[in-house]
Amino acid sequence: MSEITPQIVADHGLNEEEYQRILNAMGREPNLVELGIFSVMWSEHCSYKSSRIHLKKLPTEAPWVICGPGENAGVIDIGEGPNGARLAAIFKMESHNHPSYIEPYQGAATGVGGILRDVFTMGARPVASLNALRFGRPDHPKMKHLVQGVVAGIGGYGNCVGVPTVGGETNFHPAYDGNILVNAMTVGVADQDRIFYSAATGVGNPIVYVGSKTGRDGIHGATMASADFGEDAEEKRPTVQVGDPFTEKLLIEACLELMATDAIVAIQDMGAAGLTSSSVEMASKGGCGIRLNMNKVPQRETGMTPYEMMLSESQERMLMVLKPGKEEMAEAIFRKWELDFAVIGEVTDTGHMVLEWNGEVVCDIPLAPLADDAPLYDRPHLSRDEYKAWAKVKPLGDIPESTDIGADLLKLMASPDIASRAWIWQQYDSQVGGDTAQLSGGDAAVVRIHGTNRALAMTTDCTPRYCYADPYEGGKQAVAESYRNICAVGAKPLAITNCLNFANPQRPEIMAQIVGCLEGMADACRALDYPIVSGNVSLYNESKATGGGSAILPTPAIGGVGVLEDVSKMATIGFKAEGENIVLIGDQAAGHLGQSIWLRELHSQEHGLPPFVDLDRERQIGGFVRALIAKGLATAVHDCSDGGLATTLAEMALAGRRGFKAIQQLVGRSVAEAWFGESQGRYVIATTDPEQVLVEANRHDLDFLSVQPIGLTGGSALEFKTWVDRWDDAEVCSIPLADLRAAHESFFRNWMES
Repeated sequence: MSEITPQIVADHGLNEEEYQRILNAMGREPNLVELGIFSVMWSEHCSYKSSRIHLKKLPTEAPWVICGPGENAGVIDIGEGPNGARLAAIFKMESHNHPSYIEPYQGAATGVGGILRDVFTMGARPVASLNALRFGRPDHPKMKHLVQGVVAGIGGYGNCVGVPTVGGETNFHPAYDGNILVNAMTVGVADQDRIFYSAATGVGNPIVYVGSKTGRDGIHGATMASADFGEDAEEKRPTVQVGDPFTEKLLIEACLELMATDAIVAIQDMGAAGLTSSSVEMASKGGCGIRLNMNKVPQRETGMTPYEMMLSESQERMLMVLKPGKEEMAEAIFRKWELDFAVIGEVTDTGHMVLEWNGEVVCDIPLAPLADDAPLYDRPHLSRDEYKAWAKVKPLGDIPESTDIGADLLKLMASPDIASRAWIWQQYDSQVGGDTAQLSGGDAAVVRIHGTNRALAMTTDCTPRYCYADPYEGGKQAVAESYRNICAVGAKPLAITNCLNFANPQRPEIMAQIVGCLEGMADACRALDYPIVSGNVSLYNESKATGGGSAILPTPAIGGVGVLEDVSKMATIGFKAEGENIVLIGDQAAGHLGQSIWLRELHSQEHGLPPFVDLDRERQIGGFVRALIAKGLATAVHDCSDGGLATTLAEMALAGRRGFKAIQQLVGRSVAEAWFGESQGRYVIATTDPEQVLVEANRHDLDFLSVQPIGLTGGSALEFKTWVDRWDDAEVCSIPLADLRAAHESFFRNWMES
């Protein structure tokens, strides 16, 4: 084999200190196969060496948490199923950022495939997928191609595999010009007594490879995902995997069929780092050893070496440990589904990974240092004050005024971050399976728990501009926004997954973003009793490629899951009838314009601090809104977020195809603050019984200032009235609903047709 030179070590993403750790662990020089295995297992993507120390700050436990971080996905108790058995929701979010920038269709498609495997590996049938997408400037020369490819890849894979894509979010900002983000989330449902884990046990138990054959696609994918982009980004196409959703569908059904037997001891999907990570994780979690015969690995290309087989990230593959004597039965199941099946090794008691090829041992690595003793860095980070000085976010200063509410609203509704996403979600099959109760376009997606009248609510959320301006408050807000969206459909928020997207952690200002966001998230999760049960860290999201920017905005995407006890009482955002009362719930004081969409889109300013999040208030008001929905007192519900109150009302009007007349009294605030401020913890509801809403508010210890009637639904226009002292002096602005709809639907239509 090749001699290991300093250049080869560097090419594998290892520094001198890390290579010395390998020498100390092995007591000798590694060969190329062994070096490759260490390089992927110690990569940022697999080892979390820059973030593990801070991830420990996150709350991960609650009475309903069955399995927190550390397995393929998180598991929570969601109550009884149709046959009385206890059910679990199994879910996780992952990133596929670098591959999607290099090859958008396959990068996004295989991101969906990978997260599906994380969920069904644990015994769950996937019931829904979501995504969180961040793109650069729409006028960037690559951006339309990237958007088209990513959306087509998500739809192409999800639609074919038969799992509905039910929700997500899409944002645009110049910071993502050279490094887009593609985060995929899947939620599945399983019987609690049929959950499968990955720890290999039982000396002599057979290790089985199932699924597709191994090829040379995706080699060094994990290493590539642990470095920023250089000028040679386009040359990294060979590190992008190629997916086959039809094979994935067969793999789901075959695995679930085998899981109905007692044959499986442990199971792990081959994700990042492929056969390496799956075998190492299974053996290390079980405290055992593993021996593999590389000649028995199913291969679709000739002349593959053990190095290539171990580092390949070919898709639709799984590794299992079976009980002795179950091989023939298991093979019959996988052959029936036209999938490869091969016994490629056995569990040992050596504590080593041993690979044989052509009758020789080509790898012998102690597993403890490979998995448990990976490098762990407490990287330097700026203090909050130092970060504030570095970020140079300008103070808000004199607040601009809105001289024409209607014109401002039309511009906002047509802006890339608020415009209708129908062009995107219409490409996704959102109803396959027949249990989707609420489609994209609302606050949260809702999927019925099959055979019951209960449902899961799910959402993805993050406001990166807030996280950049103040990482701590931005981290809090990302969690609180997902909590609010789940409450807005009537569900009780239970737990979250996350996908932590940041730039180079070796820069102290970026580590300050990571630390600040995680501390904000941790405080929010504790205050809201909303633990984190799974997640993913994606670092080095920055680019030196031609036309690209530098670092992305800090983007700790949150995927929230909750349970709705009666799906027939589910709330949606659209106004339902004429003459219903519109009520604003939450903070009635001055609207917050710092870091607002209105300030950016209307005045080209990204100034000021983000809005403060009062976590105790979030929990109190969220519970109140859920109670209103459960008692049938809210006919429509929408949380206030980007664009403030005016945008919230406009979205409710468009969804319900009816206008409104709304009022706002100015007390120590401007027109812009009143209508476009982004103060947190607020909802708008429509109700036919405002008096009873006030009674319920009193029961939840909310004062009358927190529950303010502001208008009536009806008509074919949006009418805004703003007044100071006298109602008859109110300024009135009216916008035809048809004009608003045309503006809202214009962005993607015009962009994609240009």
